[in-house]
Amino acid sequence: MARKLPAPNSTQFSLFEPAFPILAGLPTPIAPNPVPNSDPEAAPSAVSIVSVLSPAVFQHAQANREIRLDGHLIGYALKRVRRKTIGFIVGTDGLGVNAPKWVSIADIESALREKGNWILRKLREQRERQQRLQEARIEWKDGTSIPFLGDNVILVLDPLATGAVLNTNADSLPGKPRLTLHVSLPQTASADQIRDTVQSWLQRQAKRIFEERCQHYAGQLGVRYTRLSLSSAQTRWGSASADGSIRLNWRLIHFAMATIDYVVAHELAHLRHMDHSPLFWDVVRSVVPDYEQHRGSLKKDVLPVFD
Repeated sequence: MARKLPAPNSTQFSLFEPAFPILAGLPTPIAPNPVPNSDPEAAPSAVSIVSVLSPAVFQHAQANREIRLDGHLIGYALKRVRRKTIGFIVGTDGLGVNAPKWVSIADIESALREKGNWILRKLREQRERQQRLQEARIEWKDGTSIPFLGDNVILVLDPLATGAVLNTNADSLPGKPRLTLHVSLPQTASADQIRDTVQSWLQRQAKRIFEERCQHYAGQLGVRYTRLSLSSAQTRWGSASADGSIRLNWRLIHFAMATIDYVVAHELAHLRHMDHSPLFWDVVRSVVPDYEQHRGSLKKDVLPVFD
Protein backbone atom coordinates (compact mmCIF):
# COMPACT_ATOMS: atom_id res chain seq x y z
CA MET A 1 0.00 0.00 0.00
CA ALA A 2 2.99 2.27 0.28
CA ARG A 3 3.42 4.85 -2.42
CA LYS A 4 6.59 6.54 -3.62
CA LEU A 5 6.83 10.13 -2.52
CA PRO A 6 7.86 12.78 -5.04
CA ALA A 7 11.55 13.54 -5.44
CA PRO A 8 12.91 16.37 -3.25
CA ASN A 9 13.01 18.80 -6.20
CA SER A 10 9.39 18.13 -7.16
CA THR A 11 7.08 21.13 -7.25
CA GLN A 12 4.22 19.14 -5.69
CA PHE A 13 4.08 16.92 -2.62
CA SER A 14 1.36 14.51 -1.58
CA LEU A 15 0.27 14.03 2.02
CA PHE A 16 1.84 10.66 2.72
CA GLU A 17 -0.21 7.72 1.47
CA PRO A 18 -3.26 6.89 -0.67
CA ALA A 19 -6.72 7.86 0.88
CA PHE A 20 -8.10 4.52 0.01
CA PRO A 21 -5.44 1.62 0.25
CA ILE A 22 -5.26 -0.44 -2.95
CA LEU A 23 -2.20 -2.69 -3.11
CA ALA A 24 0.37 -4.17 -0.78
CA GLY A 25 3.34 -5.99 -2.25
CA LEU A 26 6.34 -7.79 -0.89
CA PRO A 27 9.10 -9.16 -3.15
CA THR A 28 10.69 -12.44 -2.08
CA PRO A 29 14.07 -13.36 -3.56
CA ILE A 30 14.66 -16.97 -4.55
CA ALA A 31 17.94 -18.60 -3.64
CA PRO A 32 19.18 -22.21 -4.07
CA ASN A 33 19.75 -22.50 -0.32
CA PRO A 34 17.36 -20.15 1.45
CA VAL A 35 18.68 -18.53 4.60
CA PRO A 36 16.52 -18.37 7.73
CA ASN A 37 14.02 -15.52 7.47
CA SER A 38 14.37 -12.84 10.12
CA ASP A 39 10.70 -11.90 9.82
CA PRO A 40 9.06 -13.28 13.00
CA GLU A 41 5.84 -13.89 11.07
CA ALA A 42 7.66 -16.07 8.57
CA ALA A 43 10.01 -17.89 10.94
CA PRO A 44 9.29 -21.62 11.38
CA SER A 45 8.89 -21.16 15.11
CA ALA A 46 6.33 -18.38 14.76
CA VAL A 47 2.82 -19.08 16.01
CA SER A 48 0.34 -18.67 13.18
CA ILE A 49 -2.23 -15.95 13.76
CA VAL A 50 -4.75 -17.48 11.41
CA SER A 51 -4.28 -21.20 12.09
CA VAL A 52 -6.72 -21.04 15.01
CA LEU A 53 -9.40 -19.45 12.81
CA SER A 54 -11.92 -21.41 10.78
CA PRO A 55 -10.66 -22.31 7.28
CA ALA A 56 -11.48 -19.68 4.69
CA VAL A 57 -11.36 -19.42 0.91
CA PHE A 58 -9.69 -16.44 -0.75
CA GLN A 59 -10.14 -16.44 -4.51
CA HIS A 60 -8.52 -13.90 -6.82
CA ALA A 61 -10.86 -12.65 -9.54
CA GLN A 62 -8.41 -13.99 -12.17
CA ALA A 63 -7.01 -16.94 -10.23
CA ASN A 64 -5.17 -19.55 -12.28
CA ARG A 65 -3.52 -21.50 -9.43
CA GLU A 66 -4.39 -22.60 -5.90
CA ILE A 67 -2.49 -23.37 -2.72
CA ARG A 68 -3.41 -24.21 0.86
CA LEU A 69 -1.82 -22.06 3.55
CA ASP A 70 -2.53 -23.09 7.14
CA GLY A 71 -5.60 -24.95 5.91
CA HIS A 72 -6.99 -21.94 4.03
CA LEU A 73 -7.53 -22.29 0.29
CA ILE A 74 -5.91 -19.45 -1.67
CA GLY A 75 -6.68 -18.99 -5.34
CA TYR A 76 -4.05 -16.66 -6.74
CA ALA A 77 -3.30 -15.04 -10.09
CA LEU A 78 0.18 -16.04 -11.28
CA LYS A 79 1.89 -13.89 -13.89
CA ARG A 80 5.23 -14.61 -15.49
CA VAL A 81 7.14 -11.36 -15.78
CA ARG A 82 10.64 -10.05 -16.42
CA ARG A 83 12.04 -9.56 -12.94
CA LYS A 84 14.61 -11.18 -10.67
CA THR A 85 12.43 -11.95 -7.66
CA ILE A 86 8.97 -13.18 -6.78
CA GLY A 87 6.54 -10.39 -5.94
CA PHE A 88 3.35 -10.68 -3.90
CA ILE A 89 0.48 -8.21 -4.30
CA VAL A 90 -2.53 -8.37 -2.00
CA GLY A 91 -5.23 -6.09 -3.35
CA THR A 92 -8.98 -5.83 -3.59
CA ASP A 93 -9.03 -8.69 -6.13
CA GLY A 94 -7.04 -11.05 -3.90
CA LEU A 95 -3.50 -12.40 -4.10
CA GLY A 96 -1.44 -11.77 -7.19
CA VAL A 97 1.99 -13.34 -7.71
CA ASN A 98 4.53 -12.02 -10.22
CA ALA A 99 7.40 -14.39 -10.86
CA PRO A 100 10.29 -14.73 -13.36
CA LYS A 101 9.76 -17.24 -16.13
CA TRP A 102 12.66 -19.38 -14.95
CA VAL A 103 11.31 -19.90 -11.39
CA SER A 104 9.60 -23.25 -10.89
CA ILE A 105 6.12 -23.70 -9.42
CA ALA A 106 7.72 -25.54 -6.51
CA ASP A 107 9.87 -22.50 -5.71
CA ILE A 108 6.87 -20.20 -6.00
CA GLU A 109 4.84 -22.34 -3.61
CA SER A 110 7.78 -22.52 -1.22
CA ALA A 111 7.94 -18.71 -1.20
CA LEU A 112 4.18 -18.53 -0.62
CA ARG A 113 4.40 -20.85 2.37
CA GLU A 114 7.35 -18.90 3.76
CA LYS A 115 5.24 -15.75 3.81
CA GLY A 116 1.99 -17.56 4.57
CA ASN A 117 1.15 -15.68 7.76
CA TRP A 118 1.74 -12.32 6.11
CA ILE A 119 -0.35 -13.24 3.07
CA LEU A 120 -3.26 -14.56 5.12
CA ARG A 121 -3.25 -11.55 7.40
CA LYS A 122 -3.32 -9.15 4.43
CA LEU A 123 -6.09 -11.11 2.72
CA ARG A 124 -8.20 -10.98 5.87
CA GLU A 125 -7.54 -7.25 6.23
CA GLN A 126 -8.67 -6.69 2.65
CA ARG A 127 -11.82 -8.76 3.19
CA GLU A 128 -12.67 -6.93 6.39
CA ARG A 129 -12.10 -3.59 4.71
CA GLN A 130 -14.40 -4.52 1.83
CA GLN A 131 -17.07 -5.47 4.36
CA ARG A 132 -16.67 -2.09 6.08
CA LEU A 133 -16.94 -0.35 2.71
CA GLN A 134 -20.17 -2.19 1.99
CA GLU A 135 -21.52 -1.13 5.38
CA ALA A 136 -20.45 2.46 4.64
CA ARG A 137 -22.43 2.59 1.41
CA ILE A 138 -25.03 5.32 1.76
CA GLU A 139 -28.68 4.74 0.94
CA TRP A 140 -29.79 8.15 -0.26
CA LYS A 141 -33.15 8.72 1.41
CA ASP A 142 -34.82 10.64 4.19
CA GLY A 143 -33.28 9.77 7.57
CA THR A 144 -29.92 8.52 6.32
CA SER A 145 -26.80 9.35 8.34
CA ILE A 146 -23.72 11.09 6.95
CA PRO A 147 -20.43 11.72 8.77
CA PHE A 148 -19.61 15.44 9.05
CA LEU A 149 -16.69 16.88 11.02
CA GLY A 150 -16.40 13.66 13.03
CA ASP A 151 -20.09 13.68 13.96
CA ASN A 152 -23.17 12.20 12.29
CA VAL A 153 -25.70 14.32 10.44
CA ILE A 154 -29.22 13.01 9.83
CA LEU A 155 -30.63 13.93 6.43
CA VAL A 156 -34.16 15.37 6.40
CA LEU A 157 -36.04 15.90 3.14
CA ASP A 158 -37.90 19.15 3.77
CA PRO A 159 -39.62 20.91 0.84
CA LEU A 160 -40.11 23.99 3.06
CA ALA A 161 -36.38 24.42 3.66
CA THR A 162 -34.37 26.94 1.67
CA GLY A 163 -31.46 25.16 0.03
CA ALA A 164 -29.71 23.11 2.71
CA VAL A 165 -29.83 24.10 6.37
CA LEU A 166 -27.87 22.47 9.19
CA ASN A 167 -29.76 22.38 12.48
CA THR A 168 -28.13 21.68 15.83
CA ASN A 169 -30.05 20.23 18.76
CA ALA A 170 -27.92 20.95 21.80
CA ASP A 171 -30.52 19.34 24.08
CA SER A 172 -30.48 15.94 22.36
CA LEU A 173 -30.12 12.92 24.60
CA PRO A 174 -26.93 10.80 24.55
CA GLY A 175 -27.01 8.47 21.57
CA LYS A 176 -29.63 10.57 19.79
CA PRO A 177 -28.89 12.62 16.64
CA ARG A 178 -27.62 16.11 17.45
CA LEU A 179 -27.28 17.40 13.89
CA THR A 180 -29.88 17.36 11.13
CA LEU A 181 -29.46 18.60 7.57
CA HIS A 182 -32.69 19.87 6.05
CA VAL A 183 -32.59 19.94 2.25
CA SER A 184 -35.29 21.45 0.06
CA LEU A 185 -36.32 18.25 -1.67
CA PRO A 186 -39.63 16.36 -1.66
CA GLN A 187 -39.99 12.84 -0.30
CA THR A 188 -40.25 11.67 -3.90
CA ALA A 189 -36.75 12.94 -4.78
CA SER A 190 -34.51 10.40 -6.50
CA ALA A 191 -31.37 9.02 -4.90
CA ASP A 192 -29.24 10.91 -7.43
CA GLN A 193 -30.95 14.20 -6.60
CA ILE A 194 -30.41 13.68 -2.89
CA ARG A 195 -26.78 12.65 -3.32
CA ASP A 196 -25.94 15.60 -5.57
CA THR A 197 -27.61 18.09 -3.22
CA VAL A 198 -25.84 16.76 -0.15
CA GLN A 199 -22.47 16.49 -1.89
CA SER A 200 -22.75 20.07 -3.10
CA TRP A 201 -23.47 21.22 0.46
CA LEU A 202 -20.55 19.22 1.86
CA GLN A 203 -18.18 20.72 -0.70
CA ARG A 204 -19.30 24.25 0.16
CA GLN A 205 -18.69 23.55 3.83
CA ALA A 206 -15.30 22.06 3.01
CA LYS A 207 -14.19 25.15 1.08
CA ARG A 208 -15.30 27.48 3.87
CA ILE A 209 -13.74 25.50 6.71
CA PHE A 210 -10.50 24.69 4.87
CA GLU A 211 -10.04 28.36 4.05
CA GLU A 212 -10.45 29.30 7.71
CA ARG A 213 -7.97 26.65 8.86
CA CYS A 214 -5.43 27.53 6.15
CA GLN A 215 -5.49 31.17 7.22
CA HIS A 216 -5.08 30.15 10.85
CA TYR A 217 -2.09 27.84 10.33
CA ALA A 218 -0.44 29.98 7.68
CA GLY A 219 -0.18 32.70 10.32
CA GLN A 220 1.23 30.30 12.91
CA LEU A 221 3.80 28.88 10.49
CA GLY A 222 4.76 32.19 8.94
CA VAL A 223 3.98 31.07 5.37
CA ARG A 224 1.80 32.47 2.61
CA TYR A 225 -0.28 30.31 0.32
CA THR A 226 -1.44 31.74 -2.99
CA ARG A 227 -4.49 29.63 -3.72
CA LEU A 228 -6.68 26.97 -2.10
CA SER A 229 -8.67 24.53 -4.22
CA LEU A 230 -10.65 21.37 -3.57
CA SER A 231 -9.80 18.01 -5.09
CA SER A 232 -11.66 14.73 -5.51
CA ALA A 233 -8.49 12.65 -5.75
CA GLN A 234 -8.70 8.95 -4.94
CA THR A 235 -5.07 8.68 -3.79
CA ARG A 236 -4.31 11.94 -1.99
CA TRP A 237 -5.70 13.87 0.94
CA GLY A 238 -3.79 16.98 -0.01
CA SER A 239 -0.88 18.46 -1.90
CA ALA A 240 1.25 21.59 -1.96
CA SER A 241 3.11 23.20 -4.84
CA ALA A 242 6.19 25.38 -4.84
CA ASP A 243 4.14 28.30 -6.17
CA GLY A 244 2.11 28.29 -2.93
CA SER A 245 -0.95 26.46 -4.26
CA ILE A 246 -2.71 24.16 -1.77
CA ARG A 247 -5.13 21.41 -2.78
CA LEU A 248 -7.24 19.59 -0.18
CA ASN A 249 -9.56 16.66 -0.73
CA TRP A 250 -13.13 17.74 0.01
CA ARG A 251 -13.82 14.33 1.61
CA LEU A 252 -11.74 15.49 4.59
CA ILE A 253 -14.96 17.20 5.69
CA HIS A 254 -16.10 13.79 7.03
CA PHE A 255 -13.26 13.78 9.60
CA ALA A 256 -13.04 15.56 12.95
CA MET A 257 -11.59 19.07 12.92
CA ALA A 258 -8.37 17.91 14.56
CA THR A 259 -7.67 15.59 11.61
CA ILE A 260 -8.44 18.36 9.12
CA ASP A 261 -6.03 20.61 11.01
CA TYR A 262 -3.28 18.03 10.66
CA VAL A 263 -3.70 17.82 6.87
CA VAL A 264 -3.82 21.62 6.57
CA ALA A 265 -0.69 22.03 8.71
CA HIS A 266 1.04 19.26 6.77
CA GLU A 267 0.51 20.92 3.41
CA LEU A 268 1.38 24.41 4.65
CA ALA A 269 4.56 23.03 6.24
CA HIS A 270 5.66 22.07 2.73
CA LEU A 271 5.90 25.77 1.98
CA ARG A 272 8.77 25.79 4.50
CA HIS A 273 10.32 22.45 3.51
CA MET A 274 9.53 20.87 0.16
CA ASP A 275 10.31 17.37 1.39
CA HIS A 276 9.48 14.94 4.21
CA SER A 277 12.72 15.45 6.11
CA PRO A 278 13.01 15.53 9.93
CA LEU A 279 12.96 19.34 9.69
CA PHE A 280 9.65 19.17 7.88
CA TRP A 281 8.10 16.97 10.58
CA ASP A 282 9.44 19.32 13.25
CA VAL A 283 7.49 22.13 11.58
CA VAL A 284 4.29 20.03 11.56
CA ARG A 285 4.84 19.03 15.19
CA SER A 286 5.28 22.68 16.22
CA VAL A 287 1.58 23.35 15.51
CA VAL A 288 0.10 19.83 15.75
CA PRO A 289 2.05 18.02 18.50
CA ASP A 290 -0.08 14.86 18.27
CA TYR A 291 -0.07 14.71 14.46
CA GLU A 292 0.74 10.97 14.41
CA GLN A 293 -2.62 10.20 16.03
CA HIS A 294 -4.52 12.10 13.36
CA ARG A 295 -2.34 10.64 10.63
CA GLY A 296 -3.47 7.22 11.84
CA SER A 297 -7.13 8.24 11.55
CA LEU A 298 -6.65 8.96 7.85
CA LYS A 299 -5.24 5.48 7.32
CA LYS A 300 -7.77 3.39 9.21
CA ASP A 301 -11.11 5.22 8.99
CA VAL A 302 -13.51 4.17 6.24
CA LEU A 303 -15.34 6.96 4.46
CA PRO A 304 -18.95 6.72 3.31
CA VAL A 305 -19.36 5.38 -0.21
CA PHE A 306 -21.05 7.88 -2.54
CA ASP A 307 -22.79 5.98 -5.37
